[in-house]
Amino acid sequence: MSVLAIDVGTTMIKSVVFDDQGNELAVSRLATEVHRRHPGWAEQDMDTVWNAVVYTVRNALSEITDPVWLVTFTAQGDGAWLVDAAGRPTGPAILWSDGRAGDILTRWEREGVLAEAYRRNGSLTCSGMPNAIFSWLGSHDPQRLAHSAASLTAAGWLFLRLTGVAATDESDASAPFLDHATGDYDPEIVALFGLTSYARLLPKVLGEQERISEITSEAAAQLGLPAGLPVVMAPYDIASTARGAGVVNPGQACSILGTTLCTEIVRKDVDTSGEPSGINIAYRGRERILRAFPTLNGAEVLNWAARTLHLEGPPELAALAFTESEPGARGLMFLPYLSPAGERAPFLDPRARGSFWGLSLEHTRADLARAVFDGLSLVLRDSLVASRTSVTELRLCGGGANSAEWCALIADATGVPTARSGDTELGAKGAFLTGLVLSGAESSMHSAAAKYVRMRTSWEPDPERSAYYAGLYESFLNWRTLARDAGWTPSATPVPPPRTAPGTTPRTAPQQGAPRA
Repeated sequence: MSVLAIDVGTTMIKSVVFDDQGNELAVSRLATEVHRRHPGWAEQDMDTVWNAVVYTVRNALSEITDPVWLVTFTAQGDGAWLVDAAGRPTGPAILWSDGRAGDILTRWEREGVLAEAYRRNGSLTCSGMPNAIFSWLGSHDPQRLAHSAASLTAAGWLFLRLTGVAATDESDASAPFLDHATGDYDPEIVALFGLTSYARLLPKVLGEQERISEITSEAAAQLGLPAGLPVVMAPYDIASTARGAGVVNPGQACSILGTTLCTEIVRKDVDTSGEPSGINIAYRGRERILRAFPTLNGAEVLNWAARTLHLEGPPELAALAFTESEPGARGLMFLPYLSPAGERAPFLDPRARGSFWGLSLEHTRADLARAVFDGLSLVLRDSLVASRTSVTELRLCGGGANSAEWCALIADATGVPTARSGDTELGAKGAFLTGLVLSGAESSMHSAAAKYVRMRTSWEPDPERSAYYAGLYESFLNWRTLARDAGWTPSATPVPPPRTAPGTTPRTAPQQGAPRA
């Protein structure tokens, strides 16, 4: 008997079939498109996402002979996947990486709203969270909110299509509205953001034992599955990935080297102290918390660097960086904040922008490539420092973990031993483990991880290089402070003067105080 696990990522949808030993029997992937109709926007067509799920499921099932007895899934988090009373989309999904509400965040930060909300539930709002999106839509597209009956996440949309139930789980509800003590929305946080009139859009939060239902006959027919199979909603993707990496006990940590560079540490309680940073995710009901720092800048930075240096992709970028340059990139520093939405973890600044510091004529393409990897690795160190939690091992996953050189660099840059999994699809693996526990096939997440998670390779920090990167990290923070003090980038792009035809004199506005003709 087999388990079907679906992972609805931002840029890739995957369906994985696992056997009863947790081995991957079949994997089907399909890339998805993020639409950017305006600068800073990030959207997806909700029906296209569902159709991609149908395609990958049917493709994966065609490769196996054993029947599937359980369907489980995970998906990208945050955003607003708005549907009407009939469960139909009222427009495109607005994603976690959307930056249109940046000005609203700036105002909330200035007014102290973000800090006050953080002190209540330990999650710092970013522009792609529902509170920011609701506020923006309320000012720019109130009709869409009026026509919507619920604001789901990608996982909520999938659960609705599979089971007919419109709901969310505690992990997706954690930021920004969850009260971790009750497992339900905190009305005071909703009111704090001025969104009480939109509270009707928040779907029911399902507890740990409530996120299992049955597939409808309509969905089963589309997917090629028997009707009535149990369906489990696992935590959203970064939390499921942590489970898939075996990070389930306090003090364990992992970093996802993917679309986001997300560093996560398991804790027993919510941390609302210190400078507001990152999010606290309900991880196992109210017994465990996942302290997470999901950045806005990750694999896209590597893709950008590869394109800019005329390389095929990140693997070629890594080959150039690690064979032709050296630690510290010969004095070149890179701040990797390239997202149009700025950065959200381990600090929040919608205006954050990237830059190279210390560039000279002596630097090569390889130094530029190496500086990119160094900068991203120091972001991981920055997240571990912000967590203020003792970590003994950092498990690495995501596409970036395929680079052994980068895994070794991260060990040096963080000063923490690193290891990578023997599985390729850890989000799906975490959904698989969750499905086993919620269906009763396994007694606990701890026992399931111990039984099915297999690590492949590990790296110890080199003492000399770790000391070097500790100093480099201080320089990194100094350069970042200088960039932030300088405002990162002008708030508005200057408009160049109009061109004039040869032999003509451009017209200029009269100087202040000069008489007008």
